[in-house]
Amino acid sequence: MQLTFHTRDGRELPLPLFFPDATRAVVKGVDSVDVATTGTPGVLVNTYHLWRMIPAEQMTALRGVATFMHWDGATISDSGGFQVMSLVKKMGGKVTDDGVYFKPENSPTLLLTPEESIQYQLALGTDLCVVLDDFTPPEATYEQAEETVTRTILWATRSKLAFDEVCQKLQIPKEKRPYLIAPVQGGFYPDLRRRCARELARIGFDGFGWGGWPVKPDGTFDEESGKIMAEEAPAGYLLYGLGIGKPSDIVAAYRLGWTIFDCVIPTRDARHNRLYFWTGEGLKYTTKNAAHAPETSCDCYTCTHYDWAYVNHLFTIGDTLSYRLASIHNLRFYAQLMEKLRVLG
Repeated sequence: MQLTFHTRDGRELPLPLFFPDATRAVVKGVDSVDVATTGTPGVLVNTYHLWRMIPAEQMTALRGVATFMHWDGATISDSGGFQVMSLVKKMGGKVTDDGVYFKPENSPTLLLTPEESIQYQLALGTDLCVVLDDFTPPEATYEQAEETVTRTILWATRSKLAFDEVCQKLQIPKEKRPYLIAPVQGGFYPDLRRRCARELARIGFDGFGWGGWPVKPDGTFDEESGKIMAEEAPAGYLLYGLGIGKPSDIVAAYRLGWTIFDCVIPTRDARHNRLYFWTGEGLKYTTKNAAHAPETSCDCYTCTHYDWAYVNHLFTIGDTLSYRLASIHNLRFYAQLMEKLRVLG
């Protein structure tokens, strides 16, 4: 298992790491200083949404997304692959071997290709890039899942070529290049997961991403898929649990070898008054709303400056300060979860 994550500016971050989602270059409800005070080492930004809003030339002129959002930590960019599922396969659009045709409301059709995704992520200047993949729907038949695997491998090949070409054109030395991660698709079909992983390993990347849903139809964590992908990962590969954010799922994935995680859960839950608290030794935790928050020794900004009765009052009157204070607390909980995993394993 790889022990550290290196940033392009030379920092070494101990694994595991959790990156909250800063989808459009902001973690909802908090600013970059708030995020940093929680001990959160990095954030994830969304390639598709930023690509739609800020052209690559402008992002380059802004000196990348970290400078743009005044963030001094690590950054990860996804590929737009999740939007293949959330915005195309569910809401219209088209996926072909060429790329993904998005149909935004009141906008012309947009084509995101594997090459365009890579070029934009390099303009973002992130520490880790993800190649565009064809998201396997959780209800996919074997034939549908097989098609997503075939297309994911095709796009991964094109993405790797584009990555090498752009890095050479920009004269980025190997030690300054971001990690390049390839998501493994195949749904809940073990042979397809294994096939996809092996073909991606032959192409050559810095790690695997957990492609598709990490949760089975019955709501339980898909441990079998996680184990297969970890088994097929070459030595030294990073294993990135894309979208894995439930604390118990993070723990289960970490014990299989997965060490990088991102999700909207801590901040989304915070905005809905769902708060995380440790209940004792080890990794035991509970969730409460602000009205029933337990006494806590949490060292976050919220817990050291406010009573939970006040935070509950803010939720009651609908003041958005409640979102900020609750989000700070939940992000600190997730940073502590990573700290505990490093110690407890």
